[in-house]
Amino acid sequence: MKKLFLLTGIVILVTTALAFISSQEDPWKVPEKYEKLKNPVPADEASVASGKELYEYFCVSCHGNDGMGSGKRAYKLNNSPTDFTQDAFQQQSDGALLYKIYSGHREMPGFMKRIPGNQDALDGSFGKTRIPGDIVNYVRSFAKKTAHR
Repeated sequence: MKKLFLLTGIVILVTTALAFISSQEDPWKVPEKYEKLKNPVPADEASVASGKELYEYFCVSCHGNDGMGSGKRAYKLNNSPTDFTQDAFQQQSDGALLYKIYSGHREMPGFMKRIPGNQDALDGSFGKTRIPGDIVNYVRSFAKKTAHR
C-alpha cells in the first residue's frame, strides 16, 4: 500500500513538473531571412503618423496607447502583451518585428492577412508598400517616448 501511495505521489509530482515546464513561455523563433531585414522606410514624421493610424486600429486594444501592454483587452489574456518601451524589445531587428507582427504567436494574432497592402511582404521582405515599414517605425517610436521621461 505504501508503494502505491509513493508511486501515485511520484506520478503527481512528475505531471505537475511537466505541466509547469510546458506552460513556460516558448521562444518566438524568427526565421533568419527576417532577422537580417532592414526597414527601407525612413522613420520620418509621415511614416510614424501612418504607422500610428494602423497601430490604433490593430494593436492598441492589447498593447495600449502607451505601448506598454496596458490595452483594454490585455487583462483578458493569459500572457501579458509585449511592452514596446523595453530595451529588449527595441533591440530586435526591423525584420524580426515585421515577422512577429505578421506571423503572430500564441495569443497574438498574425496580421499578415489583416493589414492592407502587405501582400508583397509575404516572402520575407518589407515588400513594395510603405505600410509594413510604417508600422515598425511607429512601434520603434515608443523607445523614444520613454527616453524623454
